[in-house]
Amino acid sequence: MKIVVLDGYALNPGDLSWEEIGKLGDFKVYDRTPPELTLERAKDADAIFTNKVIIDKEIINQLPKLKFIGVLATGYNVVDTAAARKAGITVCNIPAYSTASVAQLVFAHILHFTNNVAEHASSVHNGIWAKSTDFAYWLSPQSELARKTLGIIGFGQIGQAVARIALAFGMKVIFNNRSKKSSDINALQVDLDTLLESSDFISINCPLTDENKGFINTAAIEKMKPSAFLINTGRGPLINELDLADALNNKRIAGAGLDVLAVEPALPDNPLPKAKNCNITPHIAWATLEARQRLMQIATNNLRSFLSGNPINVVG
Repeated sequence: MKIVVLDGYALNPGDLSWEEIGKLGDFKVYDRTPPELTLERAKDADAIFTNKVIIDKEIINQLPKLKFIGVLATGYNVVDTAAARKAGITVCNIPAYSTASVAQLVFAHILHFTNNVAEHASSVHNGIWAKSTDFAYWLSPQSELARKTLGIIGFGQIGQAVARIALAFGMKVIFNNRSKKSSDINALQVDLDTLLESSDFISINCPLTDENKGFINTAAIEKMKPSAFLINTGRGPLINELDLADALNNKRIAGAGLDVLAVEPALPDNPLPKAKNCNITPHIAWATLEARQRLMQIATNNLRSFLSGNPINVVG
């Protein structure tokens, strides 16, 4: 069996090993594959792995040997699953590998807004504390999370992990979900308007659908508290970026912490990187060493299970 990884660098920039997947066949890894080389690199493969390389109907129809596509992510919109199914190709994804890591970054952004550790540490490094006449000073308001309300949009595994952390901080948790959700977590399900109006912090943890694309827009932001902070570790297109930038620049809300944008890497004309009190991380919520180790193991098990005739994590 010939196995090709089309864009392996994001998963493994050198701190992991491909050894276990490599044991399953004749194995080749490319760090990145531009669109014009996709067909050439995949043409003789029985199995391919892709993260962001598009495998559309046109490509699939030119790969008669291909029997397996492993997506190195949870989202699998990079693959035309209908075309793959018609061609007899099994498509597998990587579910639930980064839950703890994503929830952790949600609170890294939240805690930036409550304590601003980086700015204060920098001031000490630059000698400001040494010159101070007082034993303490603060460059931004310091606030407690206890008794603040966190609104979570999307109450799947990640949303629930975020809720558990919030409760440990003493926060009140409300959530909105597209279907009725029962849970042992002390959180109240509410409609979206109630969540927007009531929350001190809003964490977006829902999947992207045709229905909710751009749902955080001017109309939604107008319902939020002027003191509220918006956190998005879901998908960039869930937010209307022009509307959010305008709201931040006009202090309609207090701030935003984003790990995702509609187009990644950020385009030069994207208004959010220069918007007021907008902190953007470069899509790193999934990228802890531990999460990537789990991803690698699940990817290996997906192919191994397929080869044994018992495929797992099949999508499409």
